[in-house]
This record gives sequence, C-alpha cells and structure tokens, in this order.
Amino acid sequence: MHSMREKTQDECDLLERARRLVPALKARTAQADKDLKVPEESVAELQSAGLLRALQPRAFGGYEVDPRTFFEIQTILAEGCMSTAWIYGVMGVHPWQLARYPIEAQREVWADDHSALICSTYMPAAKVTVVEGGYRISGRWGFSSGSEHCQWIFLGGIIPPDGDFAAEHGTFLLPRSDYQIERNWDVLGLRGTGSHDIVVEDAFVPAHRVQRTNNCTLEATPGRLVNTNPIYAIPFAQVFSRAVSTSAIGALQGAINEFRDNAAKHIGKHGARTADDPVAQTAVAEAMITVDGLRLVLERNYEHLMNLARAGEYPDTETRLLYRYQSAYVTNICAERVNDLLRSMAASGLYNTNPVARLFRDLHQARGHIANNYMAYGRSYGAVMLGLPNPDPYV
Repeated sequence: MHSMREKTQDECDLLERARRLVPALKARTAQADKDLKVPEESVAELQSAGLLRALQPRAFGGYEVDPRTFFEIQTILAEGCMSTAWIYGVMGVHPWQLARYPIEAQREVWADDHSALICSTYMPAAKVTVVEGGYRISGRWGFSSGSEHCQWIFLGGIIPPDGDFAAEHGTFLLPRSDYQIERNWDVLGLRGTGSHDIVVEDAFVPAHRVQRTNNCTLEATPGRLVNTNPIYAIPFAQVFSRAVSTSAIGALQGAINEFRDNAAKHIGKHGARTADDPVAQTAVAEAMITVDGLRLVLERNYEHLMNLARAGEYPDTETRLLYRYQSAYVTNICAERVNDLLRSMAASGLYNTNPVARLFRDLHQARGHIANNYMAYGRSYGAVMLGLPNPDPYV
C-alpha cells in the first residue's frame, strides 16, 4: 500500500514480518478450508511476529500503530490466505476496542498475558437483565470468526436505558469459561475463519466489562484517559467495518498474482495463450486499477480520521456515512473483479485446486457480512445527501 506517510520503525518491521509469512499461509489454505479453522501454527506465527498486538496499547505490550499500517498488514496476509487475514482483522482490531474500556477490564484480559485474544459477534442478540454491579445475559449469536483461537469474547446486546443514557447497542466482554462454541460453520468460502455460533446461559457481566459501542464520549470510553493515542478516538464503526472488508483488497491482489502467473504459461486446448486473450488483458487491468483505487481511498480516509482525532474533533454525519459506504463497497467490487479473472481462465480455472477459484469463493462469502451490505449503506448516504435524516443509528 503506497503512502506519502512516514512510517515508524516498528511499523516497517511489522509489515516486513507480515510479508515473510505469506508463503507459509498460502501453503496452508487447503488445510484451513478442510478443518474449518486457520491452523494453530499460523496463529502462533501471527502472535510471534507481534502482528496481533499492532493496535494494542503500549502499556500492555502493543505497538499502537496507525490504523493504515494495521490494514496494510491485513492486505499483505490476504495475499497468502484470506481466511487468515479475515480473522487477523477481527482478532487484531479488538485490542483497539478494549483499549477504550475501563482500565480494570484491560487488566483482566492482559495483566497476565499480553497475547490474550478476543473474538466477537456484535449482533444484538443478548437477553439483558440489569442486576447489582452489572448485567446478566443469555442468548445465541452467530458468525464468531476465529473463536476457537480466543480466550475472551465481545458480544452484542441492547443496554437498557440508564439515567442520561438511552437504550443503545452495547458490547459485553466475557471470558472463555462463560460461553460455549457450537461448531456449525460449513460454508462456501472463508471456511478457515471458523465463524461458529456462540451460546451463553445466564452469565454475569460486571459493569466495567460493558461498553456503549457507538458512544465515543470519554464517559463511555474511559480507557482513552489512560490510552491517549488519538487512534483510540476514531469512531467504532469507522474502524471495525474496515476490519471485515479490507482483507478483500489483499485477496484480489492475491488473485491477480495467481492469474498473471497462470496466464503467462497457460495454453488452452485449442492452442491459444491466455496472455494473448483481450478479455484476459482487460480483466487483469481492471482488477489492478481497482486494487490501486481502493488502497488510495483507505489511505485518504484514515488520514482524515487521524487528523480529526488529533484535533479532538468528531467526523460529521456526511463523512461517517461516506466512509462507511466506501468500506462496505470494497468486498462487492473485489468480488466482481475476481469474477472476471476466473471467467478468463475458462474451464481449467474451475477446479477447486485453483487458487483463484478459492479466492472467488472467499470474496463472495465476504460480501455476505452485514457490514459489507453496500446497498444499505449507499442508501443511507444517499438519503442524507438528499436532505433526509440519517437512517443508520450505528453510524
């Protein structure tokens, strides 16, 4: 990802470590798909390289990198394995959110183990009961990516009204002992993400382990009084949404790499070279300028968000909706571009062993995440541009 921004030495080191992991991740893609789980050795390598602590506070062994570096790491990993890059985005962004929790919650997770991992599912499925000192919750949630690798979980639910606070979406932090994983992830693509169901039966969650997800005030995010880096002041929706779309940019780049390698040497049954096919030439050119454009938009948007955070300012509604729409659009356009690449490989490209076919499946699976419903976010942005109220309470 090209940038005029000067990176720190830590950032450069993390990016180089990510690049060195790509061949091994690529070699394990079939195993990840078969096991419905990214291999343990891959997660261990992410841990050893420090990549999962990229957004973690320095006070707990992290690097506090610029979000642009975090997402660049994710795109690099996706060139090798999109499932690995997907769970990296999810598990790797959670230290950023935990840094906004009360310090007591941060210590519970990281005091004894800076490498502790958190998974999530934010659908507001919790049945929430207010009790002394916190809440009791029960429920079933779907799509918890990387859950089998984690020791903690963020779960979504609606926090009841409380004083000056209206009812709103909350994130409940629970240890592994308080929830069950039901392995039911058997899908088209991103099979290695292991995005299984989560079940909780009447667990107590103390108040310090609950956060009003989209409330960016210091009262609601007291961890920012301790972790003062401006990265922690960016609105939640502007960070997490990118965690589940940006791997698509790297996956499309991976498909381009595979397609170019194949086209240079493939000769069809009728004697025609793929490289000589005008359709193939157009497909690869369109894919390449798509990757370039998506990277530039991400870089520009986060430059703006970081400048606002440093100034103590909050992005206006129009900006938040535009950036949210642009994030959701990523998986859609990447899936369209990989369609063209796969079609240009003709019948020989349709074998399951073809890496481009696997990325085709992965990218179409990624489109299904609710955060990547670009049409819904486009309508919200368009409504405000036409003078109507913002219809999206989460943005």
